[in-house]
Amino acid sequence: MAGKRSGGAQSGARRSSGRRAPGAPLTTKQIIGRVVLLSCALGVVAFAVQGGEYGTTDLLRQRRQLARERVVVDSLEKEVERLKAFKKAVESDPATQERIAREEFGMVKGDKEILYRFTDSVPPGFER
Repeated sequence: MAGKRSGGAQSGARRSSGRRAPGAPLTTKQIIGRVVLLSCALGVVAFAVQGGEYGTTDLLRQRRQLARERVVVDSLEKEVERLKAFKKAVESDPATQERIAREEFGMVKGDKEILYRFTDSVPPGFER
């Protein structure tokens, strides 16, 4: 029995471990496995960036829209402040009240002033 070898330890050394030797070319199965793994990894990254209800492009679009809306709100706030100042002037400033009375209602001051109105239309009988 001493001359007879058992298949134990030495048969395991003869079998390949499934790993390739350094510098050896990849097998077709290994190449396909790596391509599939890389494709899955790229798919996961793409879904993380673009997937779901709000992707990255949606987020960027919303940020641009928010910036535009803030500009509009700022301009409207300035307009409101300007109108509040004008309202206060109309209610309390005599010079503003006089200017509006003259411009909008054609009022004159006393007997010293004469109101002239110029129009673009020619009255009947004055045609050229």
